[in-house]
Amino acid sequence: MSVESKNTEEKAPRKQQKRSLKTQQKLLDAAIEAFSENGFKGTSTRDIAVRAGVHHPLITYHFKNKEELWRAAADRIFSEFNVSMSRALQESVNECPRTRMASLIRTYVHYAASRPALHKVLVQEASHPSSRLEWLIRTHLRPLFEVSVKNLKKLQEQGIAPQGDVAILFNMIRVAAGGLVALGHELKGTSGIDLNAPGKIDELADMIIDVFLPLRVNEQSGTGQEPEPGA
Repeated sequence: MSVESKNTEEKAPRKQQKRSLKTQQKLLDAAIEAFSENGFKGTSTRDIAVRAGVHHPLITYHFKNKEELWRAAADRIFSEFNVSMSRALQESVNECPRTRMASLIRTYVHYAASRPALHKVLVQEASHPSSRLEWLIRTHLRPLFEVSVKNLKKLQEQGIAPQGDVAILFNMIRVAAGGLVALGHELKGTSGIDLNAPGKIDELADMIIDVFLPLRVNEQSGTGQEPEPGA
């Protein structure tokens, strides 16, 4: 066998691999869009194939069935989200609890704005019990809840975060951070709020932080006080 023939044979599998990965990427992008708009039951694999611009049989070739495709799509959205949140925690590890929580909120808001499907998929799945919702909670949502609640408890003890059930407080912040972004079209129509306008997402994040994590006020100086790191 000539060197040229051998190189040609080696390149063929690599090209096939690239085509396969590109097809999977198209299917996942289309699936995320379709599932977030119409939910699992309201989405057909044919619709996903049309959106992706690929032949319908390729869905079963790459993902076996609609359930597996849904999990792969959801896993992609929430894995990227969790990576962003973990990075925010790592970057603020030496900061005080309020600053760490504020960093998480800003990251949450910005990711939700860049990926509206995040909350739309949640809304679709949370409307009724299902194995998909159980998997989503176990795999992606519960870990975020546990980390965030731990930080929020410290903030409650310091008098920074509102008192009350910390689980309810966490979910109020979460809905404010992501739910408003998911309602972007409705907000624009009813309230004239354009979250795509320059600076609006930052403004939303700042307001959420100010509402749920108000700085303590020094009675003598009237200035906001933030506890020292590790306090």
